[in-house]
Amino acid sequence: MDKTLILRAVSEVGELLGLEGDTLATAESCTGGLLSSTLTDVSGSSQWFQGGVVAYANEVKRDLLGVPEDVLDAHGAVSEEVVKIMAQGVQKAIGANVSVAVSGVAGPTGGTPDKPVGTVWMAWCINGTVVRTKLNQFEGSRDEVKEQTVMHAVNGLMAILR
Repeated sequence: MDKTLILRAVSEVGELLGLEGDTLATAESCTGGLLSSTLTDVSGSSQWFQGGVVAYANEVKRDLLGVPEDVLDAHGAVSEEVVKIMAQGVQKAIGANVSVAVSGVAGPTGGTPDKPVGTVWMAWCINGTVVRTKLNQFEGSRDEVKEQTVMHAVNGLMAILR
């Protein structure tokens, strides 16, 4: 991940959020907090970043973010249905009005024929409404999948805020 490039993108997200007085929350699974860490690498992020939930275990997705057990059972943690609820749930839990949620298989283990390593679902939400979802298929090492996820999550924030 090009650190200069991602920090420039995060700075732009911060400016866009600041224009409207918006605040941001994250719900992360496969990135394990890397997205929140990257957001807070930019000075002044405390003006617009409220916080994040690392919902690595399904129990956290269920109990803290409100993902119903039947949705997890029917679709799995790495699914459009789950990231949509995660994005909405983290807004409620933290009190932000903009959110992004990510859930995927970073590897090198854990992949299946239906959801191979590098499969990552993302959802972006504004004021409780999911405005965009995206399925990505990244390649590379575990770190590379996590870094690509962060970059795409930030780029998605720029897209929905512009």
